[in-house]
Order: sequence, then C-alpha cells, then structure tokens
Amino acid sequence: MAEQPRIATPSETNAILKRHGFKLKKSLGQNFLTNPAILSRIVAAGDVGPDDDVIEIGPGIGALTQYLAEAAHQVLALEIDERLIPVLAETLAPYPNATVVEADVLQADLATLIRDHFDGEHTLKVVANLPYYITTPILMHLIEAHLPIASYVVMMQKEVADRLVAEPNSKDYGSLSIGVQQTMDVAVAFEVKRTSFVPAPNVDSAIIKLTTREEPRAQVSDQEAFDKLVRGSFKARRKTLWNNLQNLYGKEPEIKERLTKALDAATIKPSQRAEQLSISDFARLTEALLVEGFK
Repeated sequence: MAEQPRIATPSETNAILKRHGFKLKKSLGQNFLTNPAILSRIVAAGDVGPDDDVIEIGPGIGALTQYLAEAAHQVLALEIDERLIPVLAETLAPYPNATVVEADVLQADLATLIRDHFDGEHTLKVVANLPYYITTPILMHLIEAHLPIASYVVMMQKEVADRLVAEPNSKDYGSLSIGVQQTMDVAVAFEVKRTSFVPAPNVDSAIIKLTTREEPRAQVSDQEAFDKLVRGSFKARRKTLWNNLQNLYGKEPEIKERLTKALDAATIKPSQRAEQLSISDFARLTEALLVEGFK
C-alpha cells in the first residue's frame, strides 16, 4: 500500500473537520491529536505489530487508528459519536483491517465484539486516547471485565496518570492506584503537552502502559470485600483508618471490638491512615475482617 497522507497534522485535521462540517462537542471531550511523532510513539509504546489485534476507544477522525492499522493485524475502533462514523468511513477507507463500530464502551458487550471481530490467534491489546471526562470509568470497566487483553497503552490527563502509578505515602496514592495496581503493572511511557491537540485541552497528558499480571499483586478470597474496604478507607483521607472503618462498618461497641481484633490480626495500627497501607496490607486486613464476619 502506498503511504497515505497523515491525518494527524493541523492542516489535514482542520480540512477533514471543515469538509464534513463537524463541530466539536465539549461534552464528549473531543480533542484531536495533531502531532504525528506522538502517534508513532504511542504505537511504539504499545509494541504493536502484525501479531497483535487492537481495540481503540474514541478514534475521533482516525488519527491514531491510521497508525494502528498500518502496524497491527486488525483494529476495532469503538466510537460513541454517530456524527464521526461517516468521517471515519472516509479517513479509514484505505485500511480494510480497521473496523469502526458505533458503540459506548461502557454499554457494549465487549466479549461478543471481541469474539465477532478477532480470530483469537493474535495478542489482544487496547491502545487509545481516552476521553478525559470519563477516563477512570472506562479504564476500570475494561479491567474489571476480565477480558483477554494483554496490555493497555492509553493517553489520559496527567493528573489521573499520576494517581495510577502512585505508591503508598504519597498524596496521589488512593483507591484508584490500588484498584489498578492489584492486577496490573503500571508505568508512564511519556508525557504529552497540550499543544499537541486541536483544540488544546486545559491540561497536559500522559501515556500510561498497563500490563496484565499473571497473578494479582495480592490474593484476596473476596474481591468485593477488598474493594469495599479500600474505597471506605480512603473516604476521608485525613482521618485515621480507625475512623474510616467505623464509618464503613459501624460504631457499636461489639463492632469496635471485632474491628480491633481484625486490625490486631493484620498487624495494622488503628492510628495509621489509608495512604500508609500497601496493597498487601489491605489484602491482609480484608481477610482478617472476613474472619470477624465483616463483608
């Protein structure tokens, strides 16, 4: 195939938008990348090659999709904005291995889409420039769906990226850090300045790479109980773990006695704050709470 013109240049992006009379929707967080070098680096960060099938979320006008289609075996792009479907039909016409589906990733039957569009013989990856207004729900939805996805390379607001990679005893460490790091290895690939987009967002961005771990960082017998404990422990960050546990489970004397036993069994001090606890600490406390009858 002859090399196609790059979609991701300011002039070509503006020409495509003008040709289709397309007006950006702030409510959908539409900011289009216009820096080809950044797109090349995203594909490289994902180590995307002919042995890979790729899911992209929010392809926009197809700037990243173009690079993915040139590198991968197959690309499935999910786009929520029906107005972009005819735009993508034009921009991706040279790429028969790129399929666009009008769908909301939070509502779509992803397992069926994967089965219908991929042969199961290639490594499945997610590579996407996630909409900033809904980055966390999309990412957690994908992770918690337990799909056969080997890795994720996603662009997001730098502030969210900082939370994903945060470690204990830092201001960015919280329930999101734990929720992702329990089953994923997470690293910042590189950062992206706001000037690389049309229109420019109000924040800088980062490319995060998440690789699915063969085993969770900490095993728990009840994932729901673990998640409840983590969320509740960070409910009021400035309060001690003891205060948050009482707000989560109750303040009756009998409950306090059982909470004290669980903390002792997990060798965790009630005076500690949630941000001081590692994932292993939370897993150990979860098991101790389950022994004491907390769910």
